[in-house]
Amino acid sequence: MKIAHLNEDGTPKYTNRLAGETSPYLLKHAHNPVDWYPWGREAFEHARSEEKPIHLSVGYSACHWCSVLEEESFEDEPTARLLNERFVNIKVDREERPDVDRIYQLAQQMITRRAGGWPLTAFLSPEDQRPFFAGTYFPKEARYGMPAFRDVLTRVADYYRGHREELRSQSAALMEAFAEIDAAPADGRGALDAGPLTAVRAALAAAFDPKFGGFAGAPKFPHPLTLEQLLRGWQASERAGEPDAQALALAVLTLRRMGEGGINDQLAGGFARYSVDPYWMIPHFEKMLYDNGALLAVYAQAALATGDPFPARIARETAEWVMREMQAPDGGYYSSFDADSEGHEGKYYVWDRAEIEAALTPAELAAFAPRFGLDRPPNFEGLWHLHTFASIEEIALRLNLAVDEVATRIDAARGKLLAIRGRRVPPARDEKILTGWNALMIRGMAQAARALGREDFAASAARALDYLRRTHWRGGRLLATSKDGRAHLDAYLDDYAFLADAILELEQVRFVGAELAFARELVGVVLAQFRDPASGLLYFTSNEHEPLIHRSTVLADDATPSGNGIAAFALQRLGFLLGEPALLDAAAALLRSAWPALQRHPAAHIALLLALDESLHPPEIVIVRGAGASLESWRRELARLYAPRRMVLAIPADAEELPAALAEKTPRGAAPVAYLCRGSVCSAPLESLAALYAELERR
Repeated sequence: MKIAHLNEDGTPKYTNRLAGETSPYLLKHAHNPVDWYPWGREAFEHARSEEKPIHLSVGYSACHWCSVLEEESFEDEPTARLLNERFVNIKVDREERPDVDRIYQLAQQMITRRAGGWPLTAFLSPEDQRPFFAGTYFPKEARYGMPAFRDVLTRVADYYRGHREELRSQSAALMEAFAEIDAAPADGRGALDAGPLTAVRAALAAAFDPKFGGFAGAPKFPHPLTLEQLLRGWQASERAGEPDAQALALAVLTLRRMGEGGINDQLAGGFARYSVDPYWMIPHFEKMLYDNGALLAVYAQAALATGDPFPARIARETAEWVMREMQAPDGGYYSSFDADSEGHEGKYYVWDRAEIEAALTPAELAAFAPRFGLDRPPNFEGLWHLHTFASIEEIALRLNLAVDEVATRIDAARGKLLAIRGRRVPPARDEKILTGWNALMIRGMAQAARALGREDFAASAARALDYLRRTHWRGGRLLATSKDGRAHLDAYLDDYAFLADAILELEQVRFVGAELAFARELVGVVLAQFRDPASGLLYFTSNEHEPLIHRSTVLADDATPSGNGIAAFALQRLGFLLGEPALLDAAAALLRSAWPALQRHPAAHIALLLALDESLHPPEIVIVRGAGASLESWRRELARLYAPRRMVLAIPADAEELPAALAEKTPRGAAPVAYLCRGSVCSAPLESLAALYAELERR
């Protein structure tokens, strides 16, 4: 970590209260001349005692413009003096405190009537932390149509001093607006139907880019859960005898264009956050764990659904990159890689043509250059960022070579360039371990393990789950984040919901009864601590969480799925699996209360739509009991089938302390036996795979 201001003996000239934090983003600011506080009581009490407004700055480690703001203003001593004299300054890592970020992002949007983003800059009353002014990035000098940051600070401080009563009435109006944000739930008595599922299918087709895949224009985001919904819809239509080929085509084209594009690291694997163009060519270069977990899952599903080796390869390369570069020695998954290296966005990833020519043989270059556009003009600031332009088959035809020979040359070239890139200064890695993001990767790894038959992927997921149970589970509650084994901060709804869902996926690779019991504990905490008893909806924070100016109920998906949607999905699956009607009732109440949102904006609520789909079509649950290699053989055979509405658990005959609903599905010796349940109705024991397959074919 570079420190801008040093004493003559090389020690930091400034050290503030962030030095005791675990977040790499906060630690990065620990030696700014700004007298930063972390979010908390000490800062609030100091602001009240000094009668100074609070300057709140929210960002995250991989954020490019957050780094620009720090370099321009927070490392600038005159700006820091102004901040320290006239404000109490609080720095927040949005990834550790999504509760705080969510509230003040909404406030910024209401105050400015503009889209939010990071860095977020907000100014709060010291009495109650209510915001009275907000924005995002402000430059050091006036430019881009924005005022200079120091001018903003002076005006805000002066205005606060002279208009405190006026600001109190403004904040009261803002709080009324907050109260109206969470739409009133439905009365809970209406029946659910497939209307939102039909509506979202039409909306996705209308928004689809038929040439490059994806939905809408630049900047273009992957939306992996939307692609899952399309694959699920296609598979359901296929089973019903009316295949929706277009749904499959929308998903497959998007997955191919993303996998071939510059948004996917063509040398090492792993996806960047989004593409700045409609072609998936030039990404915003940060790599986030949550994106890669969700994309790993959908590529694995597509590999099963289509039998195409392309999505299988992308899933394999993504998972291998995660294990190689994103998994800590103690098992947890790190959070992200920055977009910048050596102060320049994308510098680590882009190439000078002469550097490539010097590294490759003429034969390798002849195949590699047309594949990745080196025979075209540069595509990133006079340099080349690798993006697939020509298929291996086209290049083979052009060079009069066998396809396998071209593939071999390209793979050899990729290996050489990856080795060269490995000697560059890499982007910084944020090594904090977040519960919810780890859960998304555990889910992705588990699905890839099943689809690709990779035991090492399952082992990776199991190590991450073991880390979370060992480090983040304390006294019957989850903690949200850790670094170097030090965990803290109350977990959020998403942490509990995502982890319960991930465990259900991992249990389908190898059954561990204690993990299933843990998933049941997690949803028990959700219902006890997050549920609004009046509506059945789930708050983002628990009853035990610190009071904030607003307690939100989040139904729509954003960069990650809605915690309400994933919770409803997991509650239903656990309810059927364990035979617990109370869990099913909780999921049904949640969906009924969310019904107005699903009807108005189905495309914004894909996680809830997945839960709605399984509410209307309860999942098939296959329980296989047996021992040894024969049990594993059955599990592997069933894992070859793309069946998103199905769960398969292979439970050893000697498993102990099973829940009653599983214990009653008894083994018949060492030879496997299967029980097929649809909803709450289960079959008689099925003693051969042929008999099980025949039963699965019955509607």
